[in-house]
Amino acid sequence: MQIVMILVPLVLIVVALGIVLFSWAVKNGQYDDLEGPAHRILYDDDKDMIPDEARTDKPSAKDQQNTTDAGDPDQEPPKS
Repeated sequence: MQIVMILVPLVLIVVALGIVLFSWAVKNGQYDDLEGPAHRILYDDDKDMIPDEARTDKPSAKDQQNTTDAGDPDQEPPKS
């Protein structure tokens, strides 16, 4: 019976701590966007890092021009 006198206040303290931590997480935006990081991994930003022979979609002439222009920072962009 004495263990109950120890466990009940201990459980109440743990529950109160859990509620405080959960409310802190909600206020700081931890649960705002649950789907964004899962979808962001699907969109690849490194097309220029894939070798041409390994690409399934062949780069267009515009993509090749952009990669060659980006390689030389001193070169002026082409004028239209």
